[in-house]
Amino acid sequence: MPSLSKRLAFFALAVTMTACSPPPAAPPAAGAKPATVQKPVAALPDTRVVMLGTGTPNADPTRSGPAVAVIAKGKVYLVDAGAGIVRRAAAAKEAGVKELEMPALNRVFITHLHSDHTVGMPDLMFSPWVLDRKDPLAVVGPPGVAAMVEHLSLAYAEDIDIRLHGLEPSNKTGYRAIAEEVQPGVVYRGDGMTVTAFPVPHGNWKHSYGYAFETDERRIVVSGDTIASDEVVAQCQGCDVLVHEVYSAEAFKKRPAEWQLYHSHFHTSTVELAGIAKRAKPKLLVLYHQLYWGSTDADLLREIREAGYEGEVVSAADLGVY
Repeated sequence: MPSLSKRLAFFALAVTMTACSPPPAAPPAAGAKPATVQKPVAALPDTRVVMLGTGTPNADPTRSGPAVAVIAKGKVYLVDAGAGIVRRAAAAKEAGVKELEMPALNRVFITHLHSDHTVGMPDLMFSPWVLDRKDPLAVVGPPGVAAMVEHLSLAYAEDIDIRLHGLEPSNKTGYRAIAEEVQPGVVYRGDGMTVTAFPVPHGNWKHSYGYAFETDERRIVVSGDTIASDEVVAQCQGCDVLVHEVYSAEAFKKRPAEWQLYHSHFHTSTVELAGIAKRAKPKLLVLYHQLYWGSTDADLLREIREAGYEGEVVSAADLGVY
């Protein structure tokens, strides 16, 4: 596996697009602002976003499954649990995000139950426990999340029993996961943080959420998987950071018809996202869950610029901090 320094170097190369260092693809439209350069961790506000996973179901070895950490006042609020979430948190901690020490991974907000957003749930439920998390994992999400947690607990019953009653030293509480199924509205308030769930349209899913995180310092909105949604616009309205999924509108044209039908009902194109962002007016737009289909980060940014969005925007890679 590449060293941490090499991975961070890759990250910097993947997400940075400035006027003085243009990308290899076509430059932004004339007069458009360059995309945001990531700030050093130390220069960021206390309330910030850490991209633990920016991937999709595609097996990209440089991108773990979708998972976002919002950090404020020393607390960690996870959004989704894609593949590799615990190890990505460990990598972020090594890179300077001290709050992502393993025992701190004790609260997650699930957007919807697609496997790429939840396949890391057993990892999140049990790995931090083995690493001495004593608090039960609090799981907040749409209807269906409680059944998922219950069945995962049953699936790992033998492991739990051996660790509780065998020779391995263990605490007797950290393996538990307590699921709360919620409806749209305020779903958490405490430690200076208010979390609001809001509905987003995601194909055939009856329940799919985005989440807004607000402290006295910043408002951060995470779209989850969605088509272009007025609700995202309403929740952001000048928010500090909008983390939004995206696919390449140009590459979409080359996709088979059946996949075009699927993606147009489940996800948001660069052109559609430009329209959303122009109305939502985030201080920073962060792309994640990128569907490239042969395009690049520079291509995604160019497509958004050409669609008329002039605000600050960056295409995130794993371990990005904003």
